[in-house]
Amino acid sequence: MKKLILFLLLIFNLYAISSAQNPRSLIAGVNTKFKQVNNYEAIVVIKTEIPFIKMLPVSATIYFKQPDKIRIKSKGIAILPKQGIDDLLKTLADTISYSALYQGEELLKNVNVAVVSIIPLADTSDMILGKFWIDPKQSLVMRSQITTRTNGTILSEYVYGKFASFALPDSMTVTVDTKKFKIPKAVSADINNYNSSAKDPAKQSKKGRIILRFSEYKINQGIPDEIFKQK
Repeated sequence: MKKLILFLLLIFNLYAISSAQNPRSLIAGVNTKFKQVNNYEAIVVIKTEIPFIKMLPVSATIYFKQPDKIRIKSKGIAILPKQGIDDLLKTLADTISYSALYQGEELLKNVNVAVVSIIPLADTSDMILGKFWIDPKQSLVMRSQITTRTNGTILSEYVYGKFASFALPDSMTVTVDTKKFKIPKAVSADINNYNSSAKDPAKQSKKGRIILRFSEYKINQGIPDEIFKQK
């Protein structure tokens, strides 16, 4: 399946090559911008809009340290996609693990963006296909669509503000496939009850949203390694 996808994208790429930008250069611009962030701490408010789950917004603190240390501390249960902002950038940073293809330009929220797809070279990767809408002027990922084996397709939209120069968003809206998305065990009972009690399963919503709003960023102020040790 993966080889077929790669073949079809290569054919498309041959037609677009005359006006194509270099996909590796576009990705390199994103990676270079985020590499300015050695570490950061931020407050994130997580709002879950999944039909079968009733949850109040949860406030958490997120910690990140290059190259891949991350921890989210919250008193409540936080439902988060694994393919978050840091995992997404970590994926793009591992440039030898995938093939990158330029797929043209689109207008996204009045911004001309370049569309780049990546396909993992290893069949063992959970990701099957990644698609990224990149603002070439600011080197920012404005939208991503990740198709995985375990969680289905995850679509993420990013809004940037004060910390755009570090590739850190003000907000992130994630749309997930509720039939495949992995939910924490603590709330799995709600899912089972919902699926079994629904009168018409065909009318169950197949999409859910997770909205993250970031604030109080502290960038490159140092974070001790002890923070990342699970307690």
